[in-house]
Amino acid sequence: MLRSRIIPCLLVQNKGLVKTVNFKNPKYVGDPINAVKIFNEKEVDELIVLDIDATREKREPDMQMIKNLADECRMPFCYGGGIKNVEQARQIICLGAEKVALSSSALDNLELCKEIGSIIGNQSVVVVIDVKKKKLFGGYDIYSHNGKKKSSWKLVDLVEKLENIGVGEIVINSIDNDGAMGGYDINLVEKIRKICSMPITVLGGAGSLNDIQNLISKFKVIGVAAGSLFVFKGKYRAVLINYPNRQERKSLY
Repeated sequence: MLRSRIIPCLLVQNKGLVKTVNFKNPKYVGDPINAVKIFNEKEVDELIVLDIDATREKREPDMQMIKNLADECRMPFCYGGGIKNVEQARQIICLGAEKVALSSSALDNLELCKEIGSIIGNQSVVVVIDVKKKKLFGGYDIYSHNGKKKSSWKLVDLVEKLENIGVGEIVINSIDNDGAMGGYDINLVEKIRKICSMPITVLGGAGSLNDIQNLISKFKVIGVAAGSLFVFKGKYRAVLINYPNRQERKSLY
């Protein structure tokens, strides 16, 4: 039976684990491998790892880091950051990742999603869509390059195109809510769900297990991702890798 997935999202910068607020001021929070070891023990559903500077710095994916992470992971693992061609995606899957995540390269060339899907399988192709609320007239703008470059794509048009192409999943990430821990943008999720039926993972804003439960209750089978919630604890944001135990997860689904 299908159920929602609760997914820690780890941001990597200079091989270290960081956390941002509104895509700014990255704070070092530890070593990614140590975090993965703890998440193994906690039996997480799935893991997303994003190298947040690879595309902006025009770097290729760090294959050695990906191999180290994949060797350690005992859960499905999705990697994103710097992927620009089919061969890089194929190599990442061969190293042990289950999925590859595209962002700017997908926005620039949707055909790349199809090409990669034809080699590694559409189910393994994820497109991350980073969005920010428009200041006037409502709606959302799409950004890439770690929130630095505004895209000309309209959100509805992009999502419909990705569904037609047959990508395996989209991750919809709220820049406004990133690291704020004030809850998910429910209106954004409703907007996406109305126009597509492909798997969706929501990222940006989780501050408590109640936020996760509210999202699952409203949208049923959905990917629920979080960063700060699973690396910080308490009002002073002490660094502590955490994840709901089995009993807690049962109450959330």
